[in-house]
Parts: sequence; structure tokens; C-alpha cells
Amino acid sequence: MLEFDNVSKSFWTGTQRKVILDQASFRVELGHSLGILAPNGTGKTTLINMMCGLEKPDEGMIRRECRISFPLGFMGGVVPKHSANENSRYIARIYGLDPDYVSAFTRWLTDIDEYFDMPVGTYSAGMRQRFTFSLLLALEFDIYLIDEGMPQTTDVEFNRKAGSVLFDRLRNSTVIIVSHLPQTIEKFCQSAAILRDGKLYMFESLDEAKQYYDYTA
Repeated sequence: MLEFDNVSKSFWTGTQRKVILDQASFRVELGHSLGILAPNGTGKTTLINMMCGLEKPDEGMIRRECRISFPLGFMGGVVPKHSANENSRYIARIYGLDPDYVSAFTRWLTDIDEYFDMPVGTYSAGMRQRFTFSLLLALEFDIYLIDEGMPQTTDVEFNRKAGSVLFDRLRNSTVIIVSHLPQTIEKFCQSAAILRDGKLYMFESLDEAKQYYDYTA
């Protein structure tokens, strides 16, 4: 279970205070995936980062009673001077998983040949994205966080392999997707919310959320 209890978050932009959340309260139960529709510029990435603990709220409480993934594209915990092999084994130990399995899985999915045993700091941006995405899929979580604004790999074959693994993972897990497009969330989510002007509006069904979102867009 992931729960926000009267959570507020804002930033000073230099000219004004931008409110991301204003006393928002909601709960995501395991087995009930949630899609959050939010127009561009409303703080989608900040919300995702708060869910996994990368960002702290200004006020309120965030309760995490399950294993929540780091967001796609997040490089935290990956040491640039170490190889992908060394990093995957290190991350596996942090999560209490078999280092041999995590290393073998990420080596297969990343598919960067000898570079897997070279320092991550020498990788191109695309290679780093493939490695971090593969690492995300190698670890098993109760809730997976997906932010449409995070970087995507341009490798077609990797996208095919990773997409197949991700779809299989999400069929048996809970997912929270934050997007500005309804069609992005309808593949995996049964319910939806709308983030607008710091307020989070929860809806019983995805169709209700889409109708309101289209009306106010």
C-alpha cells in the first residue's frame, strides 16, 4: 500500500511559488493500478519522485508499506566508475536478491556486449538508459512507477525485448503511471486521477476521469 496523507509540495521559481500538491490525500492498494492524468508543467515527475522517496513533502505524511520501484531512468545508486556487472551485483545485494541472476538478466536485456564489463561512466546516453531500464526490470517490486517524461531508449530491438518483459511484469504487479495522455494509462490502469493546480481528483473509473480531463483540457 502507498498512501499520501495531507501532502503538500511547492517550489519557488524565482518569481512565484509553484504548487505541485496542496493537501493531497489518496491511497493505492496492491492489485489496483492507478493512472494519473496531468497536463504538462504540473509536476508529474515531482509526484513520481515523492512516491519512491526521492523528493520529500513540505507537509503531510507518505506511507510506503510495500516495495516501490525507482522511476524509469533514475541513475541513483549506480556508480559511474564501476561496470554494469559490478553495479547490478551491488544493487542486487541492496535488495536482497541473487547477484548472479540480476547480473545475468541485465547483461541479456541490455545487450551491450563487452561494454557490460566496462565502467558505466564510459557509456553513451542510450547505453546508460538501456542499463538502468534493464536493472529496473531485473528487480521485482510490488508497485512500478512510470513517468512518461523520463528518457526513452532509441534502440528498436531493446524496446521490443524490454517492452515484452515490462508488460509481463505489470500483468502481475501494480503500476502507477503519470501521463498527460489518457491512451498511455488505459492499457494497465483500472482507475484514474487528475492532477491540476495542485489538487488531485480521484475517479472511480478511467472513463469518468477521461471525460472530465477532456472537458477541462
